[in-house]
Amino acid sequence: MKKIAFFTSILTLFLLASCSDAYKFTLNVPKKTTLNEEITITLKEENDKVLDNIQFFVNGKEIDASGNSITLNTNDLGVGKHQVAALAFYPGKTKKTNNSFEVFPSEKYQAYTYEIINTYPHDTKAYTQGLEYYNGFLYETTGRRGQSTLRKVELETGKVLKKIDLENEYFGEGMTILNNKIYWLTWEANKGFIYNLDTFEREKEFSYNNSKQGWGLTNNGQELIKSDGTHKIWFLNPETQKELRYIQAYNYKQKIPKLNELEYYNGKIYANYYLKPLISIIDVKTGAVEGIANLSGLVKEMQKTQNLVKDDEVLNGIAFDKENNRLFVTGKNWGKLFEIKLIKE
Repeated sequence: MKKIAFFTSILTLFLLASCSDAYKFTLNVPKKTTLNEEITITLKEENDKVLDNIQFFVNGKEIDASGNSITLNTNDLGVGKHQVAALAFYPGKTKKTNNSFEVFPSEKYQAYTYEIINTYPHDTKAYTQGLEYYNGFLYETTGRRGQSTLRKVELETGKVLKKIDLENEYFGEGMTILNNKIYWLTWEANKGFIYNLDTFEREKEFSYNNSKQGWGLTNNGQELIKSDGTHKIWFLNPETQKELRYIQAYNYKQKIPKLNELEYYNGKIYANYYLKPLISIIDVKTGAVEGIANLSGLVKEMQKTQNLVKDDEVLNGIAFDKENNRLFVTGKNWGKLFEIKLIKE
C-alpha cells in the first residue's frame, strides 16, 4: 500500500508540473464600445509564462503592439463588428487566439420627415432598382428577369428617351454614372456591366469578389459604392472594379441589414431599406447611421391614385440634383416620382 501511495504522489506531482508547463491564453477584448473611444486589447498568458513575441491583427491587418497589448481608436475602425487575432510565439511553438468586438455610434440618429415639393409622372412598369440624376435627365435601371432595362428619362414628363433590355437570364439591380460610363449591377449572377453613357453600348463586364450579390450602386467621384443586401457597403476601384474596403451600417442599437438603392451626396450615403419606407443617412467614413427619414406617408400618397397590390412595390430609388439641391425619390412600379425636402423632427 505504501508503494501505491508513493507512486500516486509521484504521478500527481508529474501532472501538476505538466499543467504548470502548459501555455494558456486569453485575449481580453471589450465586447461593446462606441465611436470616439480608445480601447485596449490584451493577450494574457494565464500561468504568467514569458513569451518570445506577440503579433496582433485587427480585421486581418497587423497592429503595432506594446508588450502584450494594443490600443485602438474606434474612429479609425468605424462602427460594426471587428475581428481580433493574437499570434503568440513561445519556445518551439506558436498559438493563435481569436476574439471580436462591436463598435456602435455614440449618439442616436436624427429623425427626419419630409415635405413634397413637386410630383412628376413615373412609369408604372418600371420596377425601379437604380436611379440617378445626371446632366438634366434621370437615368434608371429596372429589375426582374425578362423585364430588366436601362433607361434615360425626361424628368418633367416621365418620357423614356432611350432604353435597352438586359438579357432574360439576368435580374437587373442598381446603377451609377462615373467618368462617362454607366455601371449596372445584377442581383445573383455575381456580375456587373459597363456601358457607354451616350450610346448605351455595352463595353465590359466584371465579376464581384467578396460581395456575392449586387443591390445598390452609387459613387463619390473617385470610387464606386455598392450594397450587397447586407449591412455592408463596399468601395470599388472604378477602373478595375475590385473591392478596396467596406464599411458597416449601424445605428446606436443595431446593424442595418438589407440596404438597397444608394445615393451619395455631400459626404453621406443615402440608402433605401428593402421592403421598408425608410432612408438611412450614413457617414461615409465610419458607417454610423446619422439620420433616418420616415417616408411612409409617400406610400399613403401613392395609394390615393394607385393600388399597390404587390408586397414588393415599395419605396426604392434615390437621386440628387446636386447643382440645384433637389432630392427625388420613387418606388417600384410607382406611377409618381416625388421631389421632396427632408425636415428634422
